[in-house]
Amino acid sequence: MPEFTNARGYPIGAMSKHTGVNIETIRYYERIEIMPKPDRTSGGNRQYNHDQLKRLSFIKRSREIGFSIEEIRALLEMVDRRDFTCGEVHSMTINHLASVKEKILALRRLEDALKKMASECSRGDVPDCPILDTLFQEPSTA
Repeated sequence: MPEFTNARGYPIGAMSKHTGVNIETIRYYERIEIMPKPDRTSGGNRQYNHDQLKRLSFIKRSREIGFSIEEIRALLEMVDRRDFTCGEVHSMTINHLASVKEKILALRRLEDALKKMASECSRGDVPDCPILDTLFQEPSTA
């Protein structure tokens, strides 16, 4: 658990240290309203509670597995309203998985294209370069 500076809650530095989320990112999440605004000390410092700490951890884990901010917002809205079923969350996860699979296929196509371009290069000392030639090609109109 992060250290308390007082009985009111966690300062932003402790939130950052405990979750691994950059302080500026925490402030950003507040601005886009996926993190609720914390209470403030008399000196104006943010003081987060344990539920906010859990929420920030949820956001971080969700980002790590590639959920977009809008997907996270949708998940959090369901949680906040307490109006969701496991089936709905499962559906969102399956949709996200399909998106990840599409990205993997696109990255494999990119890898193949780069391998092909690199294999055509003689690495010589002349200004002819098949890699640059390929990049300058106009798109085919097929």
